Amino acid sequence: MRVARHSADEPLLQRFARRLNWLVERICALLVAVMVMVIWFGVIERYVLHLGVVWTEEFSRYVMIWAALLAVSCGAYYREHIGLDIVRRFLPVRAGTVLMIGLDLVSIAFFAFMPWYGLGMAKSGMSQYASIFGMTMVVPFAAVPISSALTTFQVFAAMLRGQERTQPKTQ
Repeated sequence: MRVARHSADEPLLQRFARRLNWLVERICALLVAVMVMVIWFGVIERYVLHLGVVWTEEFSRYVMIWAALLAVSCGAYYREHIGLDIVRRFLPVRAGTVLMIGLDLVSIAFFAFMPWYGLGMAKSGMSQYASIFGMTMVVPFAAVPISSALTTFQVFAAMLRGQERTQPKTQ
């Protein structure tokens, strides 16, 4: 298993990408932990405590959406394109490199468009309200532009880093 570089000669962009990914991974883990606790609370509340709490399902849905969309940038950082990696293995080295660069450029174009589209979504969320909380949908909808901007950056950094996957640091 290859370990990501952590030396002083690491380019500033790659160092920033690695640190940003480290932070996003921890945020995703925290969000998943919160989601699991809320779901367990909802189950216990429904079948044991009978408190009449109704917000757990909707809250956990919004937390799951944030965690899943933020995790896309982590996958981009590690170059986790499972199906495309299999295709690349059967191509000559040069064709595989061209394929990956082409896919990186398509990914950058898509994920660079999504923040713009997502901002419009979030803006429209100001007039929409969550069914149980009564809050505007800006916070749930903001997951789209934020996560896609992070993913755009991570795809760009991965493209500059090269064709190999970055492996998580082993303890």
